[in-house]
Amino acid sequence: MDRSFERSLERLDDIFTFLAECASEYALDPGSTFAVNMAVEELFTNMVKYNRSGTGDIAVSVNGHADGVEVRMVDPDSQPFDITAMAEIDTSAPLEARRPGGLGIHLVRSLMDEVQYDYRGRKTSIRLFKNRP
Repeated sequence: MDRSFERSLERLDDIFTFLAECASEYALDPGSTFAVNMAVEELFTNMVKYNRSGTGDIAVSVNGHADGVEVRMVDPDSQPFDITAMAEIDTSAPLEARRPGGLGIHLVRSLMDEVQYDYRGRKTSIRLFKNRP
């Protein structure tokens, strides 16, 4: 299933409705559904918030597989930002020893079983995969 969403945080409810349709279509368990929702919300929010000058809608596609679900998000007009290259965050460190930022990406990488990033010609493509339990 594929949909495109206007580059606006006001589209989050539409995204959640789409993801609920996908979860039903592909018979996702509640834990996988939660993980996909959280990951897509975080990445969509980042695509909007940190790329205010970007143009074009953000595409989200979800495909069910026997062993899990695959999500692809494509921002057609962006600067490179490889979420797979970020250093791991030490969540056990005291708050005063931590630098702001990166916790959302850490959450995405923790929730999903695979995260891949590709950037070509101003187009960011992120592939997420969540295994079935």
